[in-house]
Formats: sequence, C-alpha cells, structure tokens
Amino acid sequence: MDWKNLQIKKHLMTAISYLIPIVVGAGFMLAIGNIGGGETISDISKEYNFFDALSTMGGTVLGLLPMVIATGIAFSIADKPGIAPGMVMGLAAISVKAGFFGGLIGGFIAGWITKFIRDKMKVPGWAEGIKPMLLIPLISAVISGSIMYFIVGKPVGIATGYLENYLSGLNTSDKLIYGAIIGILSSIDYGGAINKVVFAFVLSLQTGGIYEPITVLMLASMVTPFGMAMAYFFQKPFKKNIYTRNEVETLKTAFPMGVVMITEGCFPIILNDVIRCVIATGVGGAIGGALSMFWGADSKVPHGGLLAMVTMTKPLQFFIALLIGSLATAIVLFILKKPVALDENISDDHDIDIDMSSIKIS
Repeated sequence: MDWKNLQIKKHLMTAISYLIPIVVGAGFMLAIGNIGGGETISDISKEYNFFDALSTMGGTVLGLLPMVIATGIAFSIADKPGIAPGMVMGLAAISVKAGFFGGLIGGFIAGWITKFIRDKMKVPGWAEGIKPMLLIPLISAVISGSIMYFIVGKPVGIATGYLENYLSGLNTSDKLIYGAIIGILSSIDYGGAINKVVFAFVLSLQTGGIYEPITVLMLASMVTPFGMAMAYFFQKPFKKNIYTRNEVETLKTAFPMGVVMITEGCFPIILNDVIRCVIATGVGGAIGGALSMFWGADSKVPHGGLLAMVTMTKPLQFFIALLIGSLATAIVLFILKKPVALDENISDDHDIDIDMSSIKIS
C-alpha cells in the first residue's frame, strides 16, 4: 500500500480545521453556562434559564465530537458522498463508546470505503442521478457502520479506556515528562502539522475528562509570542539588540494575538531565524508544559488562551507556568540570537535559509 497516496496528514488537518471552531464555540458555551450556575436540561417541561441552555448546548456539541471529526475526514477523502457515511461512523463510535479515537479512525475507514465505491461503482444511465445522493452514501454508511459496531469499535473503546486510566494515574515524575513532551511537540512548529496531530490526541483525552494535556498545548502555543515579547525588554539592560525595527513592530501585533493563543503573528520574526526560534520555543514549551501538567492546570475548553482561564480550577498555576515557560523562551532566544542593527534588513542576510513548505511529516 502506498501510504503517501493516502494523504493521511492532509485529511486529518482538513478535519481539524473544521473541528476547532466547533469545539471552541461549544467549549465556551459550556464554560459560560457553568460559571452562571447552569445545569443540563433533562426535561424541557420544567423551568430552565439562559445558563442552563448554554450548558446543555455546549455539552451536547462536545459529546458529538467523534461525529464531527469522522465527518470532516470522510468529506476530505471522498467529498460530499463521504458526509453521510462519516456521520454514521462517528455516531456509531459514540454508540459503542469508542470515543474520539473511534471517530477519527472511523472517519478514514468511511472515507476510503466511500471513495472506493465512488470510483468503482458502475450503474445504468438512468441511475447516475441517484448514485452520489443515494447509492454511494447508503452502501458506504451500511458497510462503515457495520465495521464500527462489529470490528473496530469495541477494541478502540477498550484501548481508549486503558489510556485514560493510565494517564489519570500518573505520578509526579511521569507528569513532568509527559508535560514536557507535549509542550515541545506543541510549540516547535507554530500551529503546523505536528501541533495539529498533538491537538487531535489531547482533545481525545479531554473528551474523556482528562484536561491537563490540552492545557499544556494551550500554554505551549502561547510561550512563543510571550517569550519573544519578554526578550525585547532584555535588550536595553544587557545592551544587546536582537530585533530590527520591523520585528519590533511585529511584536506589537504578535503579543496581543498570543493572549488569545494565536501564534502566527510571530512568523515574520521566526522566519528570519528559524533554528534559534525553534530551540528557544521548544525549551519554553517543555518547561512550561511540565509545570502546567505537574500543577494540574485543567482548561475545560481547548482554545482561547488567557480567556480560557475562567474555566480552570487552577488558573493561577497555569498563569505561573506560562510566565516561567515564556521567560525560559525569552532567555534562550536572547542568548542564541546574534546582535542586529535596528534598521537592518535581515531578509538580505539570512544565517539559514529554510523553505518551510519543504518540511514533510511522514
């Protein structure tokens, strides 16, 4: 089998791009509802308030994440005919308690089956109109759903349960190690492919009630803009200029973007000195992630940066871990970067010229 032609990374990235706004919106609805004392509405004949409605809507959507990821993957693989089989596969994963991992795996199965049927099915001319709307989705949904119920679902559910139980029982040293690993992987490619794969993994744990790993990812995504902003203030006391005037202007935008967990504002600085930035952010992500995991910072929403602190039971610990990780990034970056003139045009004199589009994750 030619794994490159399967384009697993491409389809996963597409699905996650659809998933993120859904899970963020639902997460904040649930968080706001809980802050307001909202409870899940179980009987609409009884009185309920606005916060009850928010809690119910948010919790319902988050419970459907296996369906969302399965549908996104199947759509990416097989286009519109993959939507129905993907939804069926995701709902089947929920039904057999295979969770997020079940939906993720099921999405690929549904997508590949749908694509195979679409490419191989031959029908009479009069049936061409119903082929994409009825025949392909129906046959694929029946096959895909059966695979989830009778083959894939139970083993994935058992494996997911073991993983969640294992992570719930981590000791102190293990938490530090796992926090550091997640922090490094989440911080070194600035929202790219590695970050998205880690996001899918930790989001699956969050749906199982384990919130610390997703919080580490949030922190690691913020240490880059925070750390680079901190490094700016080292310049005057240590008499070493590491930013050009254009990069200083970039920081004015990058830092507020970092407050809400958007790293991309730092790209103009990162691309001028990729290797040193990766090292510095990796160190900061590792230290901040280890501390966040060790202290049990637990965001109930998977995005939002500092805004998500209202959902945490230990927001102070998260904030301290973020500051320490960012400070580590700032120190390492300040030490590694070479002095530059304020008006220097770095684009004409790169130490290392790297084409980011050439980086491939197998």
